[in-house]
Amino acid sequence: MSTSTPPPAPDFRSLFDATLSPLLVLAPDFTIVEVNRAYLTATRTGRSIVGRPIFDVFPDNPDDPSADGVANLRRSLRTVVDTGRTDSMPLQRYDIPTGDEGAFAERYWSPVNTPVVNGDGRVTHIIHRVEDVTDFVHLRRVGREQERAVAEAQMRAEGMEIDLFVRAREIREVNEQLSRVNAELDAAGRTLKEEQQAKDRFIATLSHELRNPLAAATAATELLALDLPDGHPALPVLERQLGTLVRMSNDLLDGTRAVTGRLELVRERTDLCSVVQGACADIRGLFGHENRALDVDLPAEPVLVDGDRLRLAQVLTNLLSNALKYTMPGGRTRVRLSPAKAAATARAPHGQVRLTVEDDGIGFAPGQAEELFGVFMRAAPAGPSTPEGLGLGLAVARTIVELHGGRITAHSDGPGTGASFTALLPLAASGAPEPRRAPSARPAPRQLAVLIVEDNTDLATTYRTLLERQGHHVTAVHTGADALTATESHLFDVVLCDLGLPDIDGYAVARAMRSRPHGRKVRLIAVSGFSRGSDRGQSTAAGFDAHLAKPLPLADLLELLEGTLPER
Repeated sequence: MSTSTPPPAPDFRSLFDATLSPLLVLAPDFTIVEVNRAYLTATRTGRSIVGRPIFDVFPDNPDDPSADGVANLRRSLRTVVDTGRTDSMPLQRYDIPTGDEGAFAERYWSPVNTPVVNGDGRVTHIIHRVEDVTDFVHLRRVGREQERAVAEAQMRAEGMEIDLFVRAREIREVNEQLSRVNAELDAAGRTLKEEQQAKDRFIATLSHELRNPLAAATAATELLALDLPDGHPALPVLERQLGTLVRMSNDLLDGTRAVTGRLELVRERTDLCSVVQGACADIRGLFGHENRALDVDLPAEPVLVDGDRLRLAQVLTNLLSNALKYTMPGGRTRVRLSPAKAAATARAPHGQVRLTVEDDGIGFAPGQAEELFGVFMRAAPAGPSTPEGLGLGLAVARTIVELHGGRITAHSDGPGTGASFTALLPLAASGAPEPRRAPSARPAPRQLAVLIVEDNTDLATTYRTLLERQGHHVTAVHTGADALTATESHLFDVVLCDLGLPDIDGYAVARAMRSRPHGRKVRLIAVSGFSRGSDRGQSTAAGFDAHLAKPLPLADLLELLEGTLPER
């Protein structure tokens, strides 16, 4: 009885090098680790590129102002490293250097980035596979009147289609092998993913829970301001520090949304000049502390964008807060809004606007510019003299700008030379901005019957005192059941209701009130630490007329009761 000798194990390096599809292997820091012959041929490069960062080998074409190949590829590779999942990119224009004194050749690619994950669930390498589809893109430019050229091109296309089919089959086989390996690693990575999701939920819940004590402290400070009309040295300190805590809480929640891709926009035609004016007015008082100066340079005409007014204001507030932290007493910060010189692109057909925030603060090393936009990154190392902050503001600002189709960059000539942050945003077509209620004279205050439903007794008591000082008749309860009992025999004009109540949630309270015969007459306002788009959608569906996030300043609360605050 004879036994057959098993075939020798394949030489995987030779198989990789002989694969017809262009393949590149990257380390998690995007350094080129290995490359096959097909990739070298497609990109007109040699093996000298191994060991170099990919974006040093393949930079954007400096002659193309709309070039976004580096940004798109970096975002895809970062997604693969952060999530451990394959990312298939849409058709990309990414010109390649020809080696002729800085010349570039126009190229179009169809890329796929696949992670290689170890037993600990960590991404150890990225397989970057591309197909050169430049010929297909050029074929689409051929005019219909050139029948002969089109016919010849179609023949070439058919040949290419067959070739691509063969390549696709080979790639599918490689992907099946990768899938089998990843399936074996998936079980090990699942625990890590669940831990990350639990951490994200914890951060979101923590940020929400912070809003109740912040709201109570903010309302108590406003009550002190009413009782001390001549002022007190402690009041501006409380206002500044509470403002810092509110911004940190917002950054904590929005940072979680940014990392998980759940940051949402409510777009409208908006004058960016008015957004800048409002954001600067809100924060100018903080610059006045310790003699810091804030200069604002705006064009005379409106600058229209299609964007989320509140989120755009948040971008500027985060940039100004960053400048405030890293500018010494007596320093100066300048905000400028000006047209960008770059030509119109598919993403910005009407051109772009440049928003710049410059300061003369501590600056940073030029090589640190991109790192500043990472989550929990700071310009200065942690230490006793480091300004307060979580290192989330710039990451949130970048996410918001990119959701608007723009990009944001940072620059400094080095430590001690100041810093500048520049956001490029696409302009909207000419036209009038969305009409907004002007801050005109308020109507005469009306005495209202108000019910406050809030389980935080300090906050409920303070809101009640503030509103009674304004002449309103106020009742405060702390559970959903008590709210329903109070509204059975008494018709209130306004109900301010928290959503996270200890017995039944605010949504159930609103539905029960609306179901009563007189339920349509009362104005229901949700005031909550939950303020995502999904939360607002739920409150609208439950019957609330408006949804406002904690902490709610007294001025906004009074405007709300007078019916002048936009219900967003």
